[in-house]
Amino acid sequence: MALNQRSRTVLTLYSAQDCIHGHRVRMTLAAKGVTYDHVLVDLNNAPHELLELNPYHSVPTLVDRDLVLYDTGVICEYLDERYPHPPLMPVDPLSRARLRLAIARIENDWVALVEQIEAGGKGADAARKALREELLRNASAFKASRFFLSPEISLADCALAPLVWRLSHLGVQLPKEAQSIIDYGERIFHSQGFARSVTPFERTMRP
Repeated sequence: MALNQRSRTVLTLYSAQDCIHGHRVRMTLAAKGVTYDHVLVDLNNAPHELLELNPYHSVPTLVDRDLVLYDTGVICEYLDERYPHPPLMPVDPLSRARLRLAIARIENDWVALVEQIEAGGKGADAARKALREELLRNASAFKASRFFLSPEISLADCALAPLVWRLSHLGVQLPKEAQSIIDYGERIFHSQGFARSVTPFERTMRP
């Protein structure tokens, strides 16, 4: 194992410049105000230390001294517990469970459609249409609170905001009925935390 990487006193995050999952972790780190080393990875030419650290050779991968994590959800919840202020999950079990279900829905349904669009091919147009319809169907959830289903920023926003940021880049145009989603995005995108989470390449995704 690559002990030289894990002996660092600062967190190290390996992520690709355009990966929505890496963006989710970077937004979590930004919301916490945590300092970290960021290693941008080209998965076609992954650095040797990543290949040794992560048996799946995947990103995002987080290294915290002797700990190596490479599941996005596990990474984000670890960061929330490792750096408890500000908290990104509710205190009570019921609200935490509901928020976890929302995150699972974002990841399994909406982010999966993003990945189909990014893959291109015959299924991209169908995925684009499905994502637009899914978001429109759930537009009311974006205006229920200042943040997604919560008065305070949470791990759900860390999962969702990178998706909303990518919509125009993916060719997903929202109608007027989805104004609540557009407004939600503008609230998030103008925060200092979100600005810190975006790679130079991701900045080109929006005009």
